[in-house]
Amino acid sequence: MPVDQIGDVYVAGRWRTSRSNEHTVVTNPTTEEPVARVVSGDAADVDAAVRAAADMAATWARTPVPERCELVRRLADEIEARSDALTRIITTENGTPVAESAHAPAQAAAHLRHCAEVGPAVLAADIRPNPMAPGDTLVQRRPLGVAGLITPWNYPLSLIVVKLGPALVAGCPVVIKPAAETPLAARMLMDAVDAAGFPAGVVNLVTGGGRTGQALVEHDLVRKISFTGSTGVGRSIGEECGRLLRPVVLELGGKSPALVLDDADPAVIAATILKVSMRNTGQTCKACTRLIVPNTRRREIVDLVCDVVASAPVGDPFDPATFFGPLVSERQRDRVLGYQEIGRHEGAKAVLGGGRASGFDRGWFVEPTVFDEVTPDMRIAQEEIFGPVLSVLGYDELDEGVAIANGTPYGLAATVFSRDEERAAAVADRLEAGTIGLNHYGSNAAAPFAGHKASGLGVEFGVEGIEEYLALTSVHRLPRG
Repeated sequence: MPVDQIGDVYVAGRWRTSRSNEHTVVTNPTTEEPVARVVSGDAADVDAAVRAAADMAATWARTPVPERCELVRRLADEIEARSDALTRIITTENGTPVAESAHAPAQAAAHLRHCAEVGPAVLAADIRPNPMAPGDTLVQRRPLGVAGLITPWNYPLSLIVVKLGPALVAGCPVVIKPAAETPLAARMLMDAVDAAGFPAGVVNLVTGGGRTGQALVEHDLVRKISFTGSTGVGRSIGEECGRLLRPVVLELGGKSPALVLDDADPAVIAATILKVSMRNTGQTCKACTRLIVPNTRRREIVDLVCDVVASAPVGDPFDPATFFGPLVSERQRDRVLGYQEIGRHEGAKAVLGGGRASGFDRGWFVEPTVFDEVTPDMRIAQEEIFGPVLSVLGYDELDEGVAIANGTPYGLAATVFSRDEERAAAVADRLEAGTIGLNHYGSNAAAPFAGHKASGLGVEFGVEGIEEYLALTSVHRLPRG
């Protein structure tokens, strides 16, 4: 099977031959066959992209907000027009089951339209009387300038768009650096950008790995970095941005809890646990992979969860019935297998799964796994695995359950299960997490998404996500007349 050789980057409104001779092989995780060899852009490519964005910064900032928002709406339309193709690319390069990836274009379009809808109000200046002296102050919200957007492989379209929409509405031209493992959806997104009619240089794309991202973070003309990925890499980026006094958003890892109260409805748990804990084959930063249950109901809930997980099909991600596809790479497969072994070595009991999935002669498949008899100090209860591995921990008193839920370095997300929503909400108030679901887990483009503790800095989604790309300026005025 011939492998596409892709050697260009998207700079100043067109595809240009990269200056780099290095490439990354994009591999289909289901077949283990190469799909494409995509260029790993070097510092010269990054420089060209950043300078193209910087050349447009003043023009794009002066473009009336309604015009910027209209272009963002057109981009939403162009993404939807490519829905089928984007779905195929995401599943091919990432292994995301098509039942999941088929929603990505529509969700991306909805996010863009929301940004365009709320943008004018966010960007409007306001006048504030001065309580200390005569006169007033005009408070302006100005775009920061060139924004570098660095995104991971697990949601290769969605996690670009949640940064791109706010940046564009705010008036910031961008340089996108997608994950090396999954650059193809990002390249198709540039075709949509072109068709939407954005001025050349407003949106730029350079593919590559860590060195490409580092060149973007360190570039003198970049005024904002938004990164989604591991906490380890996020710390390094945060340190560099701190040295440069450069604003940064870091959406990082998680080890989120699903806290089951003693009155929880088993039917609700059964209906939602897969999405709460194992969406996208567990490759989701906000997945609630610690199931914290009252010991009085432990056996019942473990049996219930095992039945639900065991009944979810593992297989070809292009089959609409499949819930668990392959992991994105051989490296990620081996990482998950390693954590399964760590769990057994530490004394946890694999009551479901615990190894490679059987019946596949190729593809990076692992068994969906449920560990019981997990204690809070175990590595599988503390460290992000990023695969279909659920750890069950027990508690006797609710205070103990809350302490276990809060007992990791992370604070990204959580879920509380209870028949009594007021009681669940009261428990949610005690959890150290940026996003909490009651009896389910979801997201809302209109509500802020922000990690606490080692799960990150800054905000995405909502009007707050647009504000991340703006700088405040106060213009003080004397009384008229």
